[in-house]
Amino acid sequence: QVQLVESGGGLVQAGGSLRLSCAASGNIFSINAMGWFRQAPGKQRELVASITSGSSTTYTDSVKGRFTISRDNAKNTMYLQMNSLKPEDTAVYYCNADVTNVARARTNYWGQGTQVTVSS
Repeated sequence: QVQLVESGGGLVQAGGSLRLSCAASGNIFSINAMGWFRQAPGKQRELVASITSGSSTTYTDSVKGRFTISRDNAKNTMYLQMNSLKPEDTAVYYCNADVTNVARARTNYWGQGTQVTVSS
């Protein structure tokens, strides 16, 4: 089994910054693609940013130029630096990882989510 633990959420004023972390632990041989998703009240969960094992990145249009996704493969940890935050960024942010375990089986995992609230 693999656990993904997010941290770094909180309450911030518009224009402020937060840095989210997602630490993976457990039965891990390698971590393939990772991503940050978010879900606002009454809305569907959406992909915010993703990063491959080789650190290629993608972003949804609404966060381009403001958010930066990164990862530290040695620590099995992914980050999301969020700058110039807007009230519309308010959501629960979830970490997602595609993991290969030591038996070479591949499974997708989710974290428990961390709340980000941006006040105007």
